[in-house]
Amino acid sequence: MNHPEIAGRVRTGAFHTNVHDLGEGPPVLLIHGSGPGVSAWANWRLALPELAKTRRVIAPDMAGFGFTERLPLTRYTMDGWVQQALDLLDALDIERTDLVGNSFGGALSLALAIRAPHRVRRLVLMGSVGVPFEITPGLDAVWGYTPSFEAMRRIMDVFAFDRALVTDELAQLRYEASIRPGFQESFAAMFPAPRQRWVDAMASPEAAIRALPHETLLVHGREDQVIPLATSLTLAQWIPNSQLHVFGRCGHWTQIEHGARFVRLVRDFLAEGP
Repeated sequence: MNHPEIAGRVRTGAFHTNVHDLGEGPPVLLIHGSGPGVSAWANWRLALPELAKTRRVIAPDMAGFGFTERLPLTRYTMDGWVQQALDLLDALDIERTDLVGNSFGGALSLALAIRAPHRVRRLVLMGSVGVPFEITPGLDAVWGYTPSFEAMRRIMDVFAFDRALVTDELAQLRYEASIRPGFQESFAAMFPAPRQRWVDAMASPEAAIRALPHETLLVHGREDQVIPLATSLTLAQWIPNSQLHVFGRCGHWTQIEHGARFVRLVRDFLAEGP
């Protein structure tokens, strides 16, 4: 099947992970968010080829998402996702990597950096979960998605500040992605109501975040209706070696709504230092 979302298969523990592995140079691991029908390619399709001009870019589908192998009776936990990421780095013989996490992927990146700090060089957290906050109506709608074109269109309107980005064609593509065999079943199993508990489950302890030694770039859209800007303001206060870049006129899709500027910002940050 010739499909841009399907890439290489790498053994990670008990299952195979679908992973894009592009370019040469110092490694950077990109971890996607948790929207319905999401995949690494859907999340990072604009950034992948640009970052791969100077870096080895690795973008996996995390367990339960995209085209990574689904196992029966799987319980999805932060421990499991962190282990998958570490298993992937081991399988690819990568001792230390830069890490870019989007939303849910930000919470996962934080957890990974806390649990295995020696495996992470620099950290980029974009519209990140990982600290306590009251679930937004936007995030509740995303995690509570039940498949229909209309529901997908409504969710995508929440994601983007610029509604011109949210065409019917794009909404149709993402709706079709969300109803591929097994996709909605695993997604529905991940975040059942009441959903505040999943926000809480993804939060790392404040003391552990404050102890992070890594240089960290925080990126957030000012008009984000899914993950409030306040989460990145909190992270900016807690992470000692952090800087925060806020994109105005931008929702939850920084890497799409301000794609070229996002890539430039990340590339420059990752190029600094030892």
